Amino acid sequence: MIAARFRVLSEPTRLKLLNLLRERGEMSVGELVTETGYGQANVSKHLLVLLDAGMVARRREGTSARYRIADETIFALCELVCSGIEAQLAARQAALLG
Repeated sequence: MIAARFRVLSEPTRLKLLNLLRERGEMSVGELVTETGYGQANVSKHLLVLLDAGMVARRREGTSARYRIADETIFALCELVCSGIEAQLAARQAALLG
């Protein structure tokens, strides 16, 4: 289950969709397509993966659907990974300059 969760988060497109939903709240596929510049089929495919993983939730609105973050814990994980990368980059930069 842990490996599957990391696999879902390993795709840059999904990370971008998650960040948009975090920043803007609930959005439709069309709004996500407009914001990302990705094709509708591509966005829908990645949203389905995120939905199946329980990271986003979907609400039907007429003939369309709106997506929102369902599991906020994914952002704590992403922030932890990002802080580790920042520390590595800082250490490399210090080694190059030092």
